[in-house]
Amino acid sequence: MLSNLRQLFRYRALVQTLVVRELKARYRGSVLGYFWSFVNPLLLLLVFSFVFTYIMPRGEDVNIKPYAVFMFCGLLPWTWFSSSLMDAANALIINGNLIKKVMFPAEILPVVSVISNMVHFLFGLPILIGFLLYYSIPLHPTELVWFPVVVSVQFILTLGLAMVLSALTVHFRDIKDLLANLLTLWMFASPIIYPMSFVPEQAKGFMDLNPFAHLAISYQEIFFYEGPFGHWKWLIALAFAGSVLFLLGYWLFDRLRDSFAEEV
Repeated sequence: MLSNLRQLFRYRALVQTLVVRELKARYRGSVLGYFWSFVNPLLLLLVFSFVFTYIMPRGEDVNIKPYAVFMFCGLLPWTWFSSSLMDAANALIINGNLIKKVMFPAEILPVVSVISNMVHFLFGLPILIGFLLYYSIPLHPTELVWFPVVVSVQFILTLGLAMVLSALTVHFRDIKDLLANLLTLWMFASPIIYPMSFVPEQAKGFMDLNPFAHLAISYQEIFFYEGPFGHWKWLIALAFAGSVLFLLGYWLFDRLRDSFAEEV
């Protein structure tokens, strides 16, 4: 496993090529093309803002203003997280023609899923920053320095889960349908549309076990809340847990590697 893991970095040119191919394929034939990478986050923000402001008022309940900006701080990274897992679960099945090639490194397919969705996440950041500026929410350099750290932690955590899902879904196709429902539950069980302070005391222990809860809070502390970045201890713990998960995920992927060509 360790020898294969060392080889992963050598495939960076192939990963880059496949990420570009994935980005081009996503908007092939559309009029706006890559502009959709900016439009989609904006539309997502507008839809959720309309629903939770006018149909199911939530901002007044949690006493957060501007509520739409608070929500978008967690919703944008959640989109990267959930889309990466959904794409990774299908990555080996969709690319069965590549898997059957003897020399093709199958492990780069979940990596491509995570990176391509991370690119869309980065494209959505100008929308978030634009709303921060519009509502005169200051950006503090002392908090912003933590942003690449949070992104790195989310990347390694997402990649670990992507490795597990991509390997298991080849053998258990029901995972794709189960995952879609699980992610919906996971989103509402994370402090995205409500702050952590809104969680009942008896549920906070469960929330501490939710890895995305700590990512959402970290993004909120960086972009929305004033004051020093206080979630760094949880972030370090999550970085360690994500690294362990990645190694376990890659180990599982490596163990099942020889069965992929037959199953797809």
